[in-house]
Amino acid sequence: MTSFSGYLPYAFALIIAIPFLVLLRQFVFTYIKLKEQEIRLLTVKSNSENKAQSYERMVLFLERMKPSNIVQRFDKELAVHEFIFLTEKVISEEFEYNSSQQLYITKNSWKNIVDSKNAVIDLLHTTYEGLKGDANLEEFKTIFIMNYINGEDYISATIEDLRREILIIA
Repeated sequence: MTSFSGYLPYAFALIIAIPFLVLLRQFVFTYIKLKEQEIRLLTVKSNSENKAQSYERMVLFLERMKPSNIVQRFDKELAVHEFIFLTEKVISEEFEYNSSQQLYITKNSWKNIVDSKNAVIDLLHTTYEGLKGDANLEEFKTIFIMNYINGEDYISATIEDLRREILIIA
């Protein structure tokens, strides 16, 4: 019995320490879970900010591609074929610059953006072919805008789709 009484203080300390260790372990696991949730929320928030910026950049790209904005670029003394070449080059460069935004935009919206870009370039060429080189730059610009107005407004439709999508995301 005397040998057991020597261990009594250690047994008492063990009885007190076990619940404390269990509670400490539970606290640590709960704390870790909360931190993981916080990290996930911050990631989602950061990702939605990236998406919002991507949609903004692509809307700006589409606005710049509208024929009413395109015709205001470049020198008025250019030949029609020079204007078409420079316009196509600027559109392609800006598109390539923004191509990384497809990571944050839905496939359908990206397809609509690509289709809009290609449609504007096609409209430039078909308008030029329709004139057969008989018009100066101002006449070409006027006919180009009229052809766009008389056709389907695919750029505005794409912008509207992007607006709907960003409302769902945000």
